[in-house]
Amino acid sequence: MSQTQNIEIEFKNMLTKKEYELLLTHFHIQEGDLFEQENHYFDTSDFALKANHSALRIRKKNDGYELTLKQPHPDGLLETNKVLSKEESEAIFATGKINDEKISRLLVEMNIEPASILYFGSLRTIRAEKTIGNGLLVLDHSFYLKKEDYELEYEVSNREEGEIYFTELLSSLNIPVRKTKNKVRRFYEEKYKQK
Repeated sequence: MSQTQNIEIEFKNMLTKKEYELLLTHFHIQEGDLFEQENHYFDTSDFALKANHSALRIRKKNDGYELTLKQPHPDGLLETNKVLSKEESEAIFATGKINDEKISRLLVEMNIEPASILYFGSLRTIRAEKTIGNGLLVLDHSFYLKKEDYELEYEVSNREEGEIYFTELLSSLNIPVRKTKNKVRRFYEEKYKQK
């Protein structure tokens, strides 16, 4: 199966339900534009990936599955992706065993033993995407554990231009800038709050 690496540069902002609905209307996003995806998260029992500011997930979108390791990079996040079959994904959910040489090697480079990886659970998202300016605008309504939240993301290739557009968009719609944690962090914080 194919494997790719890319740099992810994105801006994020948590939204209220009202702000989320305002953005759907503002960008003329209809019910038919929404699609569902599921993120399945992995880490070690002592959260070694989190300690390395990294994340490991399998994303299910339509009938496709993709394994992604996200690691810090000077320009954003370095994503290493591998397309998986349904059977490969289900084997990883069942065992936590990552059968990919490159991702296993990257884990070892972070002093993480691939055999120590565990499956923690999933987060379901209803997503809308729209190409705006020089980037991809993403509106997410996510459900995980007993919580749901709303988020705006803007994925770009140029950090400076992206930040200007993102800041101006929030300002023009009177949406306050909020410090926003990524989905995997929100998922883990909620999971351990419930223990």
